[in-house]
Amino acid sequence: MAMIELSHIAHTYEPTAVTPAYALEKLNLVWNDGGTYALLGPSGCGKTTMLNIISGLVRPSQGRVLFDHVDFTDFPTPKRNIAQVFQFPVVYTLMSVEDNLAFPLICRHVPKAERQRRVREVAELLNLTDKLSKPALKLAADEKQLISLGRGLVRNDVTALLMDEPLTVIDPQMKFEIRRKLKKINELYALTMVYVTHDQTEAMTFADTIVVMNEGKVVQIGTPQDLYNRPQTTYVGYFVGSPAMNFIKCTIDDGKLQIAGGAIPVPPGLSIPAGTENLQLGIRPSNVKLGTSRCEQSLRGTVQRVQEFGNYRVVTVAVKDELLRLKLAPGAEIPALDTWVVLPEDRICLYADDELLAQK
Repeated sequence: MAMIELSHIAHTYEPTAVTPAYALEKLNLVWNDGGTYALLGPSGCGKTTMLNIISGLVRPSQGRVLFDHVDFTDFPTPKRNIAQVFQFPVVYTLMSVEDNLAFPLICRHVPKAERQRRVREVAELLNLTDKLSKPALKLAADEKQLISLGRGLVRNDVTALLMDEPLTVIDPQMKFEIRRKLKKINELYALTMVYVTHDQTEAMTFADTIVVMNEGKVVQIGTPQDLYNRPQTTYVGYFVGSPAMNFIKCTIDDGKLQIAGGAIPVPPGLSIPAGTENLQLGIRPSNVKLGTSRCEQSLRGTVQRVQEFGNYRVVTVAVKDELLRLKLAPGAEIPALDTWVVLPEDRICLYADDELLAQK
């Protein structure tokens, strides 16, 4: 295991172009030893490029890759002791499950007894023990992906386990089970894990730290709670959370937020520089409440739509020309038409030019 540092990394796939487009804009990142990380963002945002720079499959156009403060930028992939799991299972179909798992150890001339011990230990962890003698060709897609994971885990010299959308071909229930196994593996081996995904649920249920990316840039780094409660940009507010964060245009007048034909107090501790423009109020649907009467934090609205999702319901309320979504419990009482929506001051985020304004 190792601490991995990306120092002033940037990368373009068209280095000879006059004005090359960068798949990764210049960034600095540190992956602490034993941490679980997710790279979260849409297709084409640079997630896989970053993963391949760590593993050595891609040499960065700029910057350095350091493992435990040692410069590994020019080291080939085999010298980095990285285990990488790709989007689609890579197995040797003519080999048995046992031979597939043992293959990395055979290549490193690990003694047979030690090899067998490690294979059986990993097979038990991944529930593959009863399939060790079976040919890999006969297995389902999720079992093949477990073999790909297992080949990285049998080695005791692995610096980190890198996973590039490894659960794409897996059904939803099995995805949950594999994520649970990965968390258990991290607890047992303190193995640094970096998980690439465009699925926010996968990222938030797997990683302790999430790196949100967009168009080759790191937009925000934080815990799932950080990203949900205090998105640093409107992009993160839209991308993380289901339903997405509500955003409503507003202005400041007489010390209050003028919003959708009403006015509510500016959240305490919020400093808004003079001349600030393009203001938006952001609030999560789960934090908007229905009220029965007017209060200082409320706005008048009309119920437009109710959507049932089984364990919760989403209510869309029109507040003048704006639409607000509320995420409510299944049995929550909903007015037939007119209502008040309450925006708790401690749940409001305020954005200027799509960037979160600081609160003291």
